[in-house]
Amino acid sequence: MAKTQQKKQVQQQGSSKGKDRIVSEVVSGLVEEIIGRTGFRGEITQVKCLVQAGRDQGRSMRRNVKGPVRVGDILMLRETEIEARRIKSKVTKGAYT
Repeated sequence: MAKTQQKKQVQQQGSSKGKDRIVSEVVSGLVEEIIGRTGFRGEITQVKCLVQAGRDQGRSMRRNVKGPVRVGDILMLRETEIEARRIKSKVTKGAYT
């Protein structure tokens, strides 16, 4: 009996999360510089990009990008308030070898 009650509560919580989402507009950013690789296996590239439009227009910020990217590409940013943390070590890919 208790297990079915827990399942019902989880389903109710999951449906209410969709209503609380804040929809913000997408802003373009121009890749200025490739800083380095990060992630457990080096699959993430950290770049410095210049915000092209919106509230933070002209701001240069660090972002993590998954997938192929090069200088001059345009990124579509969902938000511009949060900046990626700096890469601490100089390891280019994956585990310390």
